[in-house]
Amino acid sequence: MAAVVLPLALVFTGLGAGTASADPYTRFAEDWVPAPGGVGQIKVRTWFANNGSNKAVYLLDGLRATDDVSGWEHETNAAWLAEHGINVVMPVGGKSSFYADWYAPSNFNGQPYTYKWESFLTQNLPDHLTRYGISRSNNAVVGLSMGGNAALILAAYHRDQFAFAGSMSGYLNLSAPGMREAIRLAMLDSGGYNADAMWGPPWDSAWLRHDPFVAAPKLSGLPMWISAASGLPGQHDRPNSAIGVFNTTNAMGLEALALAQNRAFQVRLATLGIDSAHFSFPSTGTHQWGYWQDELWAMLPMMKASIGA
Repeated sequence: MAAVVLPLALVFTGLGAGTASADPYTRFAEDWVPAPGGVGQIKVRTWFANNGSNKAVYLLDGLRATDDVSGWEHETNAAWLAEHGINVVMPVGGKSSFYADWYAPSNFNGQPYTYKWESFLTQNLPDHLTRYGISRSNNAVVGLSMGGNAALILAAYHRDQFAFAGSMSGYLNLSAPGMREAIRLAMLDSGGYNADAMWGPPWDSAWLRHDPFVAAPKLSGLPMWISAASGLPGQHDRPNSAIGVFNTTNAMGLEALALAQNRAFQVRLATLGIDSAHFSFPSTGTHQWGYWQDELWAMLPMMKASIGA
């Protein structure tokens, strides 16, 4: 399916409120929603379900989230889930945030505010979405990479809000040897963010609180779609330049690590007797958007059944 590009004429913006187009394929709103932590407001772009459903999927971005629109909009056709009876909610921004409530602003890069993403996603944003008739409860949360970790954590601690969670290529065992150090380095590389401002030093209990491997008992009975590919190049990997080869090689390594983490998480759930997760481990695929789009559409029937959309 081709990626959706909405013409600018159909994008309506407002301060704290948005306007939806009458065209069913572009029933859309862009809002600036009040947010905690001193950030002021966060941009949220929403596509409304074609059947008037009050259920939504919150789509979470990766470590290098941009501030114009979500990577889900940049790189995939995820907005078309709205044509299948689900409101599609894309918060914008959150680079290196893990969609968590941080302790303090990142002092390495002069961040002027404190990330409070969990509070925003579980309080401010659902409050705002009620003006469109979108329910506060029994929704879905889906993310990739950094967002995959966050999707499971948000669902674990907010079971009233989320009745389905999807993680694609997520890092789901932060307590594994070397993972906390790897995340610290990745955050420095992606915007110069200081992980101490997020969850403190590696021995701080906040790291455990945000580790899906540790939080797994809280996921009992929750329908989940957990996926990671092998790291071997597949149909969406067609590098045609030196930088393309470099990026593909990097994506292979990232996905291989994600697969190891996801396999460990699968064993963890089995040990706990949790059988509500569907695991998808394609034989080819790297850490990139084409494969995440495929997984999003593959999980659609399970997602709809879980949230009652």
